[in-house]
Amino acid sequence: MDLTPIPSDLTTLYWVIREVSWPDVENGYFIHSASTVARHFREYGTAQVDDESPGIVFASDGGGHLFAVAGSGRVWRSTTASWFHDFEVAAASIQEFLEQIGRRVADQN
Repeated sequence: MDLTPIPSDLTTLYWVIREVSWPDVENGYFIHSASTVARHFREYGTAQVDDESPGIVFASDGGGHLFAVAGSGRVWRSTTASWFHDFEVAAASIQEFLEQIGRRVADQN
């Protein structure tokens, strides 16, 4: 398997948190632990996201959609509950992705 560079935003994220589970926000959001990300990388490889460098899957939602971060820092969401199908841009960065979830939490209150 080819070595894939780890996006710096993902490294920074794991300096701050281990994993996060928001099962009650919409249909749920889950940021996987670094060990889960590494295991999935070994099992499935990277996610092909458009014409960018391959993405590393780091999160999912309760519907089985995956979130991957590419070398550009953009976060991509799978359009189906599959590792190998199309991905679309979900956020310009991990920070924006987390801010979007934060707004969804605030909207539920």
